[in-house]
Amino acid sequence: MSEKSLDKKVPEKIQRLVQERRKVFSLPAEKALDRILDAPHPAALVHSFPEEDLYLLVKDIGPEDALPLLSMASDRQREFIFDMEIWDRDRIDTRSTEQWVSLFYHADPASLTRWFMEHPTDLAEYFLFQNIEIRIREHDQDPSDFGDDFFSVDNTFFVRLLTAPGESKGIGEDKRSMLLQLLNRMADYDHLRYQKILLEIGSAVIPSEYEEEAYRMRNVRLAEKGFLPFEEAVSIYRPLTPGDFKAHAEKHVRLKPPEDAPVPVPLYLSGKLTTGSLFARALKQVHDPEKLEPIQIEFASLCNRIAVADSGTIKDRRALEAVVQKACGYLDIGLESITGEDRQADGVLSAALIIKHPLFQIFRVGYGFAVEMKRQAEAWRKSSWAESGGLPLTFWGEAWLGVVGGLLVKRPLYFDNYETGALYREFATLADVHKTEGMLHSLTAFDALLSGMEIRLPTFAAPVPLSYKNLVLTLWARHYLGIAEPFGPINLTDFKRFFDDLWIESDRPRRIRNTMKEIFLAWLSDRSGILKEDISTTLGPTLEALFLEIESEYGKVSKSDLDPRYVQLFLLTGKNP
Repeated sequence: MSEKSLDKKVPEKIQRLVQERRKVFSLPAEKALDRILDAPHPAALVHSFPEEDLYLLVKDIGPEDALPLLSMASDRQREFIFDMEIWDRDRIDTRSTEQWVSLFYHADPASLTRWFMEHPTDLAEYFLFQNIEIRIREHDQDPSDFGDDFFSVDNTFFVRLLTAPGESKGIGEDKRSMLLQLLNRMADYDHLRYQKILLEIGSAVIPSEYEEEAYRMRNVRLAEKGFLPFEEAVSIYRPLTPGDFKAHAEKHVRLKPPEDAPVPVPLYLSGKLTTGSLFARALKQVHDPEKLEPIQIEFASLCNRIAVADSGTIKDRRALEAVVQKACGYLDIGLESITGEDRQADGVLSAALIIKHPLFQIFRVGYGFAVEMKRQAEAWRKSSWAESGGLPLTFWGEAWLGVVGGLLVKRPLYFDNYETGALYREFATLADVHKTEGMLHSLTAFDALLSGMEIRLPTFAAPVPLSYKNLVLTLWARHYLGIAEPFGPINLTDFKRFFDDLWIESDRPRRIRNTMKEIFLAWLSDRSGILKEDISTTLGPTLEALFLEIESEYGKVSKSDLDPRYVQLFLLTGKNP
């Protein structure tokens, strides 16, 4: 076969592998494994995977079930998995190291042995240092001097298996068998190299120095995949306004990479995109592979940065989905705010934007909205009337408490209140931002209203938990009934007069009289010094919701059935005869 025809076949084979990978990642995990194993050349297909794609697929399938994939992993793919799994921040996790060495050994003993003998990271030396004790026999020394626990394959280097921390009952039989077989295989593979490794373990391995150098090299390798050191990755959360975004430089994309250095494009994360997201719609509008593939690489890098910045790694499917959801959510908010498109749009404008600008900059724009709301919530809390009075956040009721609670955590969250199955979730749309902004604005406006009313907080034991609702409604009812200060619960007998005047008697269920609503608004204005028009503008929906809650709670209740123990919206005392 001529060299020219070979040159034509290589790109064709690479393209077929890319198409096959796309089909694999479109399937559920268990079916993806079967598809790979049924491929004409499964090893070539696995080797074509970007390292992070194979790692995530193995985690999705389950490491124990993915042994066939681990047996076909390339050296780079194996190294990436160890980089992701055996580190606990800047320290090597001994248990994780043993687990993954065992997995790779059971997947393919010959391949792991070769990698241990030839790989330049010295992981083999560190792993064996943690698990074996070595002694070298002198020329006049009898082997029996070492005891029954020691064994040797060459009658020179004697080895004893060590009990790892936590193995109080001695080394496990599976681990013992694996270590013995591994050492014998290493000696058979290259006896001189085997002796050199044992000699270095016995005299040259300094764990702290090894860990420091290994950690440095790991960071260099992972940085190429977007797994930057934490102090660099956390910059993804530095907010960027839409105005400042336009001033940032556009990304430089080399549309035609050198043919002699094809870079496999990570596809696994792109396959987990949130259904219906604006970013997913925008990706579908990018039909040119030379433009689409760099964006997919960017998205994988963005997800990796988020994982590191959140002080974790993608360890399982749920963690993977959470990172992808977060990335998609803030990308959507950024795209919506910059282009004006919403989640129902076709995504043409957003597609042009993600081609032209870096994804991490668009993410920063979206996240900037959450950061700004967090800043407003923290500033309000420091100077709020309720905080100065020593009132807990529960004073503001479930909805407002939920909104503020989500904004005050380290990474702001949206208060979903189980509408989609969770109490809190990541912000996903500009509508989430606007809803939260509106509720935060209403809360701060109500706090300002209470501040202007010069209320002396009660020192009595309230019959029900004190809230902004029963505080302001009880104050109004006391004023209406002409009950003088100091502030306190209303006697049930007096409250029934107010209760009679509250309703339109002809309606069933009863509704509150409009005149009572007007009296309430006028009283608020007089007490706070704020114009009625301003109160209606800032708190109209909040006050209307309060009256609807009164109608819902008590519209069907007879005044003879009122019981202070069960009335939450007013502070009452006394007993119903």
